[in-house]
Amino acid sequence: MTRAARRLEIAQPALSQAIAQLESDLSLTLLDRHARGVTLTPAGAVLYEKARLAVAASRDAAQTAKSLARAHSGTIEFGFVGSPPGLDSPEQLEAFTLAHPEIEIRYRELPFPRLPTAEWMADVDVVACHAPPPDPGVWMQPLRREPRMILAPRRHPLSERDELAVEEVLDEVYIGLAEGIDPSWAGFWSLDDHRGGPPERVTSDGAGNPQEVLAALAMSDAITAIPSSVAGIIVNLLSNLAAIPLLDAEPLEIVLAGHGGRGNPLIDTLMAFAGTPITAPVKQGPAG
Repeated sequence: MTRAARRLEIAQPALSQAIAQLESDLSLTLLDRHARGVTLTPAGAVLYEKARLAVAASRDAAQTAKSLARAHSGTIEFGFVGSPPGLDSPEQLEAFTLAHPEIEIRYRELPFPRLPTAEWMADVDVVACHAPPPDPGVWMQPLRREPRMILAPRRHPLSERDELAVEEVLDEVYIGLAEGIDPSWAGFWSLDDHRGGPPERVTSDGAGNPQEVLAALAMSDAITAIPSSVAGIIVNLLSNLAAIPLLDAEPLEIVLAGHGGRGNPLIDTLMAFAGTPITAPVKQGPAG
């Protein structure tokens, strides 16, 4: 109850009173109260599933309406994780802007992906990033594959190397990411796909976005894997970090992802310009 009240940003007594009022209105006991907290009654569990679907549908309808309103005004909300698209692929976006001056692209930085993917990217129309976890309500179109590099502080012994093999870095200390981030997505940055599981040693940082990873790197002797395009931008801006090519790592797949069924015609225009028009949501296999 305390955690729920905190998420709702209301006082716990107010939440308890609201639930009690709901139980009175429905003539149902929804929660069993006991010394350890509360648990759902059988009736509460059934109602919870119905309510969860209803709330999700209401939220999706509201976000779809906002997306259509943006389309009417000629605006695309373009999400990204890490480096802005205008820095790692400026030519494509400049060409699109010249070809479609009537469309304004507004960029929004997103935190690392959390499940469900559709909810994580709910406030934007399209996202460019390493493939997030698959979601039946989200389409994905591959853009390119990029080599991975190791990002390390200059004081780290690996920073003096010109290149590295995966086997040489599997046992290193990695930057710890926040709870709630999709484990398969997070694991790609610590080479879990090559190790077969998470690293034995991670920092306690709990980073939830790229800026927090950079802050953690500046104050630790840990490392992280990173796309080559992002690495080039970072080391040009931050002289205290080094990027080392990782010769035999599986490349990252960079994708454009968007909401299926929102009907925003500007996204079709964007994808048609890129040479990959959208006709239906694309079902995805497991992401790396």
